[in-house]
Amino acid sequence: SNVQQICGTTYAFAAILADGTVVTWGNPNHGADSSEVQEQLRNVQKVCDTARAFAAILADGSVVSWGAPNFGGDSSEVQEQLRDVQQVCSTRFAFAAILSDGTVVTW
Repeated sequence: SNVQQICGTTYAFAAILADGTVVTWGNPNHGADSSEVQEQLRNVQKVCDTARAFAAILADGSVVSWGAPNFGGDSSEVQEQLRDVQQVCSTRFAFAAILSDGTVVTW
């Protein structure tokens, strides 16, 4: 209960609850296992998905991603650039974030 937003990969779901936390369920290989980032999933504003990964925008404008690395689940190479994120969009395999200055970061 208290679900604010829900989205899904091919075989998993992620839901933002009213308190800004995220719950996930389904196939662990498709993003259902968020245990490695669960402590970071606070004050979540929006969750976006690819076929096998999720990306969450936090209230401070940062992004947390998890799931299959080759589907966007690993944003470590661009993490320092993911500041002041306004929106995240996705394809089946990748994410793109629009920053407040109008630039785009992809992973």
